[in-house]
Amino acid sequence: MTALTWLNAEAFTVFGQKVIWSDMIGNLMGLAALALGWRRSIWTWPAQLLSGLILIAAYASAHLSGGVGKQLLVIGVAAWGWRAWQRGRQEAQDGTLAVRTATWTERGLLLAGAALGTLAVGGLFTLFPNLSWSPWADAYIFVGTIVAMVAQARGLVEFWFAWLLVDLVGVPLAFTNGLAFSGLVYVVYFALVLWGAHDWYQRSRTTPAPALEGATA
Repeated sequence: MTALTWLNAEAFTVFGQKVIWSDMIGNLMGLAALALGWRRSIWTWPAQLLSGLILIAAYASAHLSGGVGKQLLVIGVAAWGWRAWQRGRQEAQDGTLAVRTATWTERGLLLAGAALGTLAVGGLFTLFPNLSWSPWADAYIFVGTIVAMVAQARGLVEFWFAWLLVDLVGVPLAFTNGLAFSGLVYVVYFALVLWGAHDWYQRSRTTPAPALEGATA
């Protein structure tokens, strides 16, 4: 049995839906990445990168080409975020990563990027139905995930709210596509996002963080 065959084999059944190993392991790694992000640990990025690699197998098994593309993009953004946080930590006098709220200009750019990106990706998925079973919902999650990761790489508190909006669509879509463990993990994500948002917001009020290009201070 090859590693890919094992990853796409059934691990167990929950609520009448089978859970495959790649779906379970990849999402547990994603959950760990989110928890590490809450703690402002630079290891959040390697965890996200590894999660993306494993989830490629899960989306491929469900014949969701769009999901595979999303994970490839997640891997690229994770590599960039890792570098950004390393640079930010080196530039900080105490070796920690500061966080801050976005400026109104940055918020506008994030929202515009999310809207235009969703329209572009949703249009692509609509033109090529084999890329996604739910083109607009997948496009929303695809672009929302990237927007959240970019905001996280820049140390912006708003990244948590981007994840929250992704979760609201991601939970029902995961169950609909037969990725039951993804749906269950999204529920846990929701709780972590609320706690993480509160923690980062409190830190942003007590520790000023100058805006650096692509990195936290």
